[in-house]
Amino acid sequence: MVDVMELLDTWVENVTDPELAEELKQMKESGDKDAITDAFFQDLAFGTAGLRGTLGAGTNRMNIYTVGRATQGFANYLNETFENPTVAIARDSRNKGELFVKTTAAILAANGVTAYVYPRISPVPTLSWATRYLKCSGGICMTASHNPAPYNGYKAYGPDGCQITSEAAAAISAAMEATNPFTDVKTMDFDEAVAQGLVKWIDDEVLDAYYDAVVSKSVNNLTDEQIASAPLKLVYTPLNGTGLIPVTTVLNKVGITDITIVPEQKDPDGNFPTCPYPNPEIREAMQKGIDLCKEVKPDLLLATDPDADRVGVACADGDDYTLITGNEMGVLLLDYICKMRAERGEDLKTKVAVTTIVSSAMVDSLAEKYGFELRRCLTGFKYIGDIITGLSDAGEVDRFIFGFEESYGYLSGDHVRDKDAVNASMLICQMAQYYRLKDMNLVDAIKALYEEFGYYLNKTISLSYPGADGSAKMAGIMAGLRESAPTELAGTAVDKVVDYGEGVNGLPKANVIEFDLATGDKIIIRPSGTEPKIKAYLFAKGATKEDAEKLLDTLEEAARTILA
Repeated sequence: MVDVMELLDTWVENVTDPELAEELKQMKESGDKDAITDAFFQDLAFGTAGLRGTLGAGTNRMNIYTVGRATQGFANYLNETFENPTVAIARDSRNKGELFVKTTAAILAANGVTAYVYPRISPVPTLSWATRYLKCSGGICMTASHNPAPYNGYKAYGPDGCQITSEAAAAISAAMEATNPFTDVKTMDFDEAVAQGLVKWIDDEVLDAYYDAVVSKSVNNLTDEQIASAPLKLVYTPLNGTGLIPVTTVLNKVGITDITIVPEQKDPDGNFPTCPYPNPEIREAMQKGIDLCKEVKPDLLLATDPDADRVGVACADGDDYTLITGNEMGVLLLDYICKMRAERGEDLKTKVAVTTIVSSAMVDSLAEKYGFELRRCLTGFKYIGDIITGLSDAGEVDRFIFGFEESYGYLSGDHVRDKDAVNASMLICQMAQYYRLKDMNLVDAIKALYEEFGYYLNKTISLSYPGADGSAKMAGIMAGLRESAPTELAGTAVDKVVDYGEGVNGLPKANVIEFDLATGDKIIIRPSGTEPKIKAYLFAKGATKEDAEKLLDTLEEAARTILA
């Protein structure tokens, strides 16, 4: 058992950063055992998503010492694995991002690893792009994606532009465990590292090449005359993150220029003052944009999260605006891409689309209609990226047409190996133009697909288990579901229990349990990889929307009961 008071004393004695030192002093003087325990009961885990946690002092916090320890472990791994390793580094608009970038680059430089650094905030997809474009050995992005404002993170990438493999994460974790954050981390002055050429600034040529790559993934078949006859009107919010310049640059390149920016959410701000949970999945984050839409009357509202790898959309639906879910947008985009490619005469039977085990079953109906191969993988876009890399290695990357996950992540090209909201924003807007010519918006379009294939509805619920006790409770819940799986859920017999911890259909082992009901509906349970939460994914199909919604409510009640 970790002695948190002893760890606190060690940090008090060794921390030189004034802000962290003051926080530690106050922590010690307060004697608040719960606060001290929460800060020190564990080290931030380094997984395939790197690190993620709240900012502050302690081993369970994001600070220059936990970042430094991770970077020293990454540097050790790189030097053992590559000759003359290099790393690309980016950051989003989160607090402490610039400090963490400079800390990381200086440590890499001191370890003989050349760092290529974006000089300004830049989205996750541009980091994946730079890692591949500059032929780096790895990449690092300081981001906590759509987490609340107190968070930051350290996302690590391999040379293929994917988030690092489980094997690499394990090797880096082992190196970290052998690293004392106060005595074993090599570093040097950042400006001196720049002067010596050990830290290099990434120039605009790299971004320009990225924009061109995104535009090349357009599947739009509309003529200039058709586009001119139905110009798209857009309200856009970057949610105080990184998306403003990349998204508007690409949209302008494809002729979409009538863009009204939500003023309160235009400028980068790690405090996210108008949406403390800057997640385009939730209405609260979109509300400022919806309010503006009621004045501007656009064709759609587009929102990218702080690191611009996820995108959300709202469209007019009667007197209100409806948020299109991640599953619905994934289905819409895949259907649109198939329509456009089929119009060009492409043989869709040779194509591959990828989604996750927790994404909509409606995709199977699309695969049956269009004939493409559908592959499902574990949750996390790195697994979609791995499949793209596998196709590329086999010389078949042109077979890949689209990948998505239900949590608002999409990708239509092989230019990056992570979800790309810049690419998705272009596709969504061009799709909206396509439907506008049919006197439809995207809400109308998804309703039409429901009428064609049936009402496949999904819902994700999350239950939080914070702190040391919460971590133990989460482990206990998952163990209990394995040891004593329910035989009935929502008044329906459980037809099959699928434990992904044992490895299923050739997928890597994962802490995920699936309950397939006799009706064909299902519930999937998995702990979050980035937050102290357990998620339940609910799948229902009904002949009508009302039938499916009623079933979803029943499934939610059942899920909350087994997770209590």
